[in-house]
Order: sequence, then C-alpha cells, then structure tokens
Amino acid sequence: MAVKGLDGVDGVRGALAHYHHRPTRTVAADEVRRRVAHAWLSYEHAHYAQLLRALPALLDAAHATPTLLVCAYRITAGVLVKLDEPDLAWLAADRAVAAGGDPVGVGAATVSVAQALRALGRDRLALTAAVAAAGTAADVRVRGTLLLQAAMAAAGCGDYRRAADLLGHADALADRRMGSDDPHHTAFGPTAVLLARFLVALRLGDTDLALRHHRTAVRRDDWSLLPAEHRAAHLVDAARAHLDSGDSTEAGRALADAHVIAPGEIRCRTAARTLIVEIAHRGPAAAGVARLADLIGLSRA
Repeated sequence: MAVKGLDGVDGVRGALAHYHHRPTRTVAADEVRRRVAHAWLSYEHAHYAQLLRALPALLDAAHATPTLLVCAYRITAGVLVKLDEPDLAWLAADRAVAAGGDPVGVGAATVSVAQALRALGRDRLALTAAVAAAGTAADVRVRGTLLLQAAMAAAGCGDYRRAADLLGHADALADRRMGSDDPHHTAFGPTAVLLARFLVALRLGDTDLALRHHRTAVRRDDWSLLPAEHRAAHLVDAARAHLDSGDSTEAGRALADAHVIAPGEIRCRTAARTLIVEIAHRGPAAAGVARLADLIGLSRA
C-alpha cells in the first residue's frame, strides 16, 4: 500500500547522489549542531514527512563536521528504513560509517548499517557487521545496541541459539548502572532488550512468547522513557503479533495506542496502514480501527 505525501524521498535521494559536492555556503558548527538536534527530535517523534524535507539541506550543511555528518547520515538511514527504502538506507548508513572516525562513531553508524541490511533481508551480513563493531565499541549503550541488532539478525537467519546468546550478553550490559545521558541516541536499556526479545521470538515463530515479552515491556517503569517512535513502532509490531494470534481487538488497541504516541508511525508507514486495513475488514470488533482508518484517509473498500 503506497503512502502518499512523502515525495521528499526524491530530495534525499538527490542529496545522497551529490554527496561529493562541497556545500556552496558554510554553516556555523553551532547552527549545524542545532539542526542535527532538531532532526533527532523529529525522528524520535516520528515527524517523518517534515524530516524528509529538512534532510537534504542538513546533509549539505553537516559536510564539514564529521561527527555531525555521522548523525545526519544515521537519521537519514533511520527514516529511509521506516519508509521502505532499504537500499537508500544502506547507502546512507555506509556513508555514516565512512565518516565515523573513532570506534564509537563507527559503532553507532554500524547500528544503522545493521538495521538497513536487516530491512534488505541480508541478515547474515547484518549479523557479521554488528558483531564485529560490538567488539570494538567502547560505549556501553552502543555496544549493547549492536548486540541487539546482531541478535535480531541471528533470528532472521533462523539461529535461535546464537540469538539467545547475543541477547544474554546485551542483557548483562543493560543491567549495568547507566546514566540518563544517551549521546548516540541508542535508547539502550532493559526495556530495549525486552523489545528485542519480542522481535526475536516473533521472527522465530513463537507468537505466545513474543506477546509475553510485549506485556512485560509495556508495564515497565522505563517504557515511557523510550522515544515515541520506538514505542509506537513496537506497538505496530505487537499489533501484528496479536492479529497473528487471532485477537483483532487487541491488535486494534495496539494500533490506536501507537497513533496516540506517534501519529507519524501510523500515517507514514506502509506496515501500519496495511494492518489497519486488515483489522478493519475483520468486523465490528475492530470498530475503533475503522475510525482510525477514516481519520488517516484509508478506504475500507
């Protein structure tokens, strides 16, 4: 199901094609830093259409500041994965790695590489890249996030034992006392590990176990501390799990909750919109989803 109104992808594609061109106007580092911070906020609140419009100029402005360029490319890769453009996402993520410089920067960029490769169905490559980067990443949050990406990639390869081992290592890191500072925007912590356990179980076909992890995660005190995008994206995945288990009512509730948390995650993502149509066609129990379908302009026909 095509998503209308996100033609900004072409602008991002053009910016990625002309990355070797030097910017015609130098932007002060403080201004670029402010723009990057705003772009992270836009991404974390699922303001994807707005973000797409801003990214070409941001990539141009950040060209002279490698640490900020890494962030700009990572944000670009993240939104492109969301919008079903994994090839472009992989290109942006690879550029982030090239600009990374130090092991932590490269590690953070490799998180984006792993996400893009998984979206491309290249789980074996994602596993290899994430494990290699985790071995050198000094930042605990970055290392833990790489292990989660590796675990989900292992599940994509059907390797339950490897996935469980990687999740165990990530869990051990998440149990360490970490401050609230998250400069690399990983959202890593105990709840993030639970959400990865959910995805691993779902990928391996154990829907019941996946939903148990889901229920535990959303009841945790730190659930609300995750970025809105992260929570809403998880709820979309949970809706799929509920639907697969035959519970369209809970699936609809999960989507409605996701829309409250981050409307862009529902309005802009094909996976979410497809789920709404599927649930709405199931009958009266999905009346709330039918209202959501009307709200975002989806036809029930």
